[in-house]
Amino acid sequence: MILAIPAALLVLALIVAPQLWILSVLRRHSVERDVIPWTGGEFARHLLDRMKLASVKVEETEGGDHYHPLAKAVRLTSEHFYGRSLAAIVVAAHEVGHAMQDATGYGPLRTRTRLAGWAGFIHRAGTILVMASPAIAALLRSPVGLGIGIAAGALTSVSAVVMHAVTLPVEFDASFNRALVVLRHGQFIPEEEMGAARHILTAAAYTYVAGALIDIINLPRWFRW
Repeated sequence: MILAIPAALLVLALIVAPQLWILSVLRRHSVERDVIPWTGGEFARHLLDRMKLASVKVEETEGGDHYHPLAKAVRLTSEHFYGRSLAAIVVAAHEVGHAMQDATGYGPLRTRTRLAGWAGFIHRAGTILVMASPAIAALLRSPVGLGIGIAAGALTSVSAVVMHAVTLPVEFDASFNRALVVLRHGQFIPEEEMGAARHILTAAAYTYVAGALIDIINLPRWFRW
């Protein structure tokens, strides 16, 4: 029991610490600044037009900042879509980085897009089976029903870990091989603020690291049954 408490605290720290760091970085650079000539939405549109990607839409969303490769849309939260902050500009550049990947046929993004459909289906089906497993066991009058739920939960967790593993290189490429290069070469941000921009891009990429840690930590419990 004594050893279990520090272990639980370590797991909690691994889950919470990255999320707190990401929120801290974005909050620190989300101060509105009149000297910034664009909102995040306007800046995304400006970059896309410069890159001859006029067909890619820029939309406000409540579902978190992301690029949707099937809808061909850069989607920004209200804070970043309307904001005139360093975070708004840099996050917009990161999502445009994904549009650049899509336009150039970047292989890892295509792989992630294909896997996303399967992962979504597995998650939905797995959730239903986990919830229904006690009823299935009762109908079958056998513990096999519970085994079905455990297997479905394990498969759901495995598919989530695989999706995160595929997603991470896509995110880092969008941040550092595309957005950072565009911001620096276009001189959209003063050189003295490039360090802050790098921190924001790191936070944008590490959003998925936080999610991956949660899935990896949850995975072993399905195999202990």
